[in-house]
Amino acid sequence: MASRREMLIEILNYSGFIGGECFLASVQWAAGRRCSYSPWTLQCPRTFLSLYYRMQISGEPVDESSVKKMILTFEKRSYKNQELRIKFPDTPGRFMETELDLNDIIQEMHVIATMPDLYHLLVELNAVHSLLGLLSHENTDILSFKDVVDLLQELTDIDTLHESEEGAEVLIDSLLEGQVVALLVQNMERLDEQVKEEADGVYNTLAIIENMAEFRPGLCTEAAQQGLMQWLLKRIKAKIPFDANKLYCSEILAILLQNNDSTRELLGELDGIDVLLQQLSVFKRHNPATAEEQEMMENLFDALCSCLMLAANRDRFLRGEGLQLMNLMLREKKMSRTSALKVLDHGMIGPEGSDDCHKFVDILGLRTIFPLFMKTPKKMRKAGTVDKEHEEHVCSIIASCLQNLKAQQRTRLLSKFTENDCEKVDRLMELHFKYLEAVQLADKRIEGEKHDMVKRGEILDDVMEDEFYLRRLDAGLFVLQLLCYIMVEISNSGISQLQQRVHQILNLRGGSVKVVRHIMREYAENIGDGKSEEFKESEQKRIMDLLENF
Repeated sequence: MASRREMLIEILNYSGFIGGECFLASVQWAAGRRCSYSPWTLQCPRTFLSLYYRMQISGEPVDESSVKKMILTFEKRSYKNQELRIKFPDTPGRFMETELDLNDIIQEMHVIATMPDLYHLLVELNAVHSLLGLLSHENTDILSFKDVVDLLQELTDIDTLHESEEGAEVLIDSLLEGQVVALLVQNMERLDEQVKEEADGVYNTLAIIENMAEFRPGLCTEAAQQGLMQWLLKRIKAKIPFDANKLYCSEILAILLQNNDSTRELLGELDGIDVLLQQLSVFKRHNPATAEEQEMMENLFDALCSCLMLAANRDRFLRGEGLQLMNLMLREKKMSRTSALKVLDHGMIGPEGSDDCHKFVDILGLRTIFPLFMKTPKKMRKAGTVDKEHEEHVCSIIASCLQNLKAQQRTRLLSKFTENDCEKVDRLMELHFKYLEAVQLADKRIEGEKHDMVKRGEILDDVMEDEFYLRRLDAGLFVLQLLCYIMVEISNSGISQLQQRVHQILNLRGGSVKVVRHIMREYAENIGDGKSEEFKESEQKRIMDLLENF
């Protein structure tokens, strides 16, 4: 038997398959050292070993013909193993040899993951169906079960899938047709994560799902409905110590909910809002212990923000006392404060946030939000949050309150602007000129680019105009629009003291009412992202009416 080092040299000379981490992992393996943990470094030595075995058998490079032979051998061994298991269910010794033979051929099949253009053979020769059949086996201890998960993970590696879009599409279609997600979820439910090998099996299973979801985002709805959403919520709330699998679950959950109202609705129906709030409540008074736990916390916050894009989930958030939890997080000044501010913004924005806005005032949220408006806390800067992000969320929350609050709660909000000789109006105007200057600088750069494009004879189409508008928003236009909206709202409140202070500062600093009106008209023209035409028209009319009296 050749040594590891001799095998590696022979394989490299034979295949020419060298690359980055893969090469490093194989060198480590050949030297008998333990490889660092990652999907590639775990799998590549196995791929090299299977290459070596193929060479010993055939002495020829692996090509379409040899892959066909390999798949047909797998089919025969799989059938034989299944036949003996049915015939001798209580006598493992009778089918153990076929189990080992099946395991060997699955190991060899890892080489197919290096040739995604041949994935169609897996489908045409029924190998995908057989692999999924092994996944559904009642005994998770069999070697082939774990190897099938490892093989599917490597076959669906996102970089490999993008090497051959056509081959990848065929493979993914076949896996989905075979209800792969439902089978994977059933298997994860049977695995005992107290056993390291089975915990690794869960991790690798989640990697398969992530790979497929990244390649084809549209499958997220189907995956969630096949039991994945329910399993993820159950795993996230399980009372076991934090580990890599819990972190991975939070990542997959955030992916499922991204830009998908169907999965957001399903999470709400499964009481997922309560699960998220319970898990996040841990970070109310305690910071995450590690960088990985902090990443999980951020994933759960992102999932919650995504869920709140759906109106029905705002009611669940309100009933689950989510507002109270976020408000406490803002007061406790822990690492969760930045994300809590973002959640409040998502929960209170638009007409669907009216109930949340009124409740926020009732729980004395104004006492929490206005100190954050007056000054960006230094701890937030240390945590990596830029001033713009913080100021955008705070201004958006105040703007949402001005839009949604009625009666007594609105009076309480407006009275905040009159406190301490209108200091909050002074801060409002300070931020206005700060962001006005930033946007004017961006506009100057963009106009220069447009001028150069015209000189070169390039056409400024709608796509380019949209891109320029997005750049202006990124430079601070959206925050400026929020600030102007707040200025216009408080000036129309009927409290002459506020309107006088706004105009006084505008005049003192060389500002212009005309500029504010222009900004607000541009804001009104771009209202309606995802909203009904009726809402868009009524909101535009309301803003124009406010501008008439500004």
